[in-house]
Amino acid sequence: MFFHGVWHGLDEAFFMFWETLWALVLGFVLSGAVQAFVSRTEMREALGAHRPRELGRASFFGVISSSCSYASSALAKSLFARGADFTASVVFMVASTNLVVELGIVLWLLIGWQFALAEFVGGAIMIVLIGLVLPRVIPARWLDDARQRLNAGNAGTAEPDHDHGAEDDEVAGADEPLRRRLRSRRGWGDAAGYTISDLTMLRKELVIGFVIAGYLAALVPTGFWRSIFLTGHGFWSSLENVVLGPFLAIISFVCSVGNVPLAAALWQGGISFGGVVSFVFADLITLPLLSIYRKYYGTAITLRLLGVLWAVMSLGGLITEYLFRAVRIPAPSRPTMIVHTGFQWNYTTILNLIALAGFALVYWLYRHRDTTGSRFAKDPMCGMQIEIDNAPAQRSSADGPVYFCSDHCAERYDRGAATDTVTDQPPAGAGLATDPVCGMDVDPATATVTTEHAGQSVYFCGPGCREAFLADPDRYAAERSPR
Repeated sequence: MFFHGVWHGLDEAFFMFWETLWALVLGFVLSGAVQAFVSRTEMREALGAHRPRELGRASFFGVISSSCSYASSALAKSLFARGADFTASVVFMVASTNLVVELGIVLWLLIGWQFALAEFVGGAIMIVLIGLVLPRVIPARWLDDARQRLNAGNAGTAEPDHDHGAEDDEVAGADEPLRRRLRSRRGWGDAAGYTISDLTMLRKELVIGFVIAGYLAALVPTGFWRSIFLTGHGFWSSLENVVLGPFLAIISFVCSVGNVPLAAALWQGGISFGGVVSFVFADLITLPLLSIYRKYYGTAITLRLLGVLWAVMSLGGLITEYLFRAVRIPAPSRPTMIVHTGFQWNYTTILNLIALAGFALVYWLYRHRDTTGSRFAKDPMCGMQIEIDNAPAQRSSADGPVYFCSDHCAERYDRGAATDTVTDQPPAGAGLATDPVCGMDVDPATATVTTEHAGQSVYFCGPGCREAFLADPDRYAAERSPR
C-alpha cells in the first residue's frame, strides 16, 4: 500500500510536468531572449518615485526581467539602494515573478485559461493597491535609514559601482540597431545563457512544486481540503480562502512557477477561485524570503511589507474573483484528476517533441556561445546568468571576482568558503592584505578602516566589513594574513 502511494504520487507529478513541458520551454526561451536584448540601465533611471507613470514603468521592467523570487528581491534591493523609490522597487519585484509569460502558460494548461487571465488582471489590481497603500504605511525616515545601511553594506560586499558612465550595463552591442542584434549569434548565445541559467536556478522549485502537487493530488482526500477551506457561505467563504491562500504559500517554501502545480492541487481540493489567485501571487512572502527582507530592510519594514503584501494579495484574489463573476467569466470546472496519467498521441506530445528539439538547439547555442569579453558571469551557487555590472553581490577569489544573483547566494558561498580547508598562497611580495570578510585586496598603506586582532592589524575595504568582522572575529581570523 505504501509503495503504491509513493508510485501514484510520482506518476501524477511526472505527467503534470509532461503536460506543461512545451510551455515551460517556450516561456523560458522567451524570457531569456527579452533579458538578453533589453537594457536594465533605464530601470534605475525611471523608478525614482511612486507616481502612476513610475509604477507602470516598474511593472513593465519587472515583466521583462522575469526572475525567480530570490533574484527579483535582490535586484529590487539594488534598485532601491541606488535611488529607486521603495514602492516602485516592490512593484518591480512583484511583476518580475508574477506577471510573466511562463507562469501564465502553465496556469492555462494545468487549471484553465481563466487563471492565466486572472494572473494579469489580479496582478494589475495588486500593483495599484501596493501603489496606494505601501507609501502610507512605511515612514520615509525608515526607508532613508534602510538605504543608508544597504549602501554602507555594499562597501563591504564589493558591489560594483553602477554610476560610471556609458559603459555601464547596456545589453550586448547596445550601440547597434535592435534588428542587427536580433540577427547576431552572440546575442542569441546570451539569450540561451539566460534560458539555461533560469532553468538551473529554478530546477529545485519546479521539482519540489511538481512532486508536492503530485502527492497532494494523489493521496490527500478532497474532504481534508474542504475541512480547511470554507465552502457554501458566499462572500465569507471567499474571504477566508483568499486570506488562507497566502498562508499556505508562506509555509510551502515553493516560489515562482514551482507553486503552480501546487495551486492546481488546491483547486482540485476545493479552494475558491480567488484563493488560488492569492496563493499563486504569494510566492514573494515565503519564510526564507521574509528572512532576506529582514536582512535588507530591518524587522520593522519587513513586518509592514509582509502585512501589505499579504493584504493586497488577498484583496487581489478576492476582487478578481468577483470581477470575473460580474462580467460572467466562468470559473473552470474542478477536475477529478489534474492530468491524464499516461502517454497519448495528441497535440501535447507533438508540442513537447518540438519543444525538446528547440531546447536542444538552445543548449547547443549555450555551450558554443562566444564568451570573449562577455559582460555576463554565472552565479556558482544557483547557476543564474548575471550581468557583471548589475551583480547584486560580489566576492573575490584566487581565480578572480565571483558574482552572485543575490545576497542569499553570496552568503551560501561565504559559508562554504569559511569551511574550506584548502588555502592558496598568494604571490610573495605583493604588499597587499586581504579583507577577511569579502576577500578584496586592500593596500595597508592607504587603508582607512582597520582594527587589531590577536596582536595583528586587520585591514578592510569599508566599514561594513569591519562591523561583520567584529561581530564574529574568529570566523574570519584565518583570512587576514598580509601578502
